[in-house]
Amino acid sequence: QVQLVESGGGSVQAGGSLRLSCTVSRYTYSSYCMGWFRQAPGKEREGVATVVTGDGSTYYADSVKGRFTISPDSAKNTLYLQMNSLKPEDTAMYYCAAGHGVYCSGTYCCASPKNINYWGQGTQVTVSS
Repeated sequence: QVQLVESGGGSVQAGGSLRLSCTVSRYTYSSYCMGWFRQAPGKEREGVATVVTGDGSTYYADSVKGRFTISPDSAKNTLYLQMNSLKPEDTAMYYCAAGHGVYCSGTYCCASPKNINYWGQGTQVTVSS
């Protein structure tokens, strides 16, 4: 059964930190790549951070480089997103995602929604100034 379940969202003041977790079914964890997306009201869904499960290579959007860290834990079938130095513009619904990589490869593969095969239900992150 394909399943991605996010947790860890919430409200925090600017400059604070949050860690998002995504529990992944064993089948989905074997996907080519996994990542975190976010979508703010009125905006398109954007890839924030991705990881290629085979070699651990990562991608980060420019807006989060140096502040966010994606880390998979294969022992727990869990994908994390550590978010530090949060800004009000980070406010969005955050989604965990996985892709088979059938038509793409490399760290940018799971950065595009069109290459995603599985989505979580989302967890809200709100950063106040």
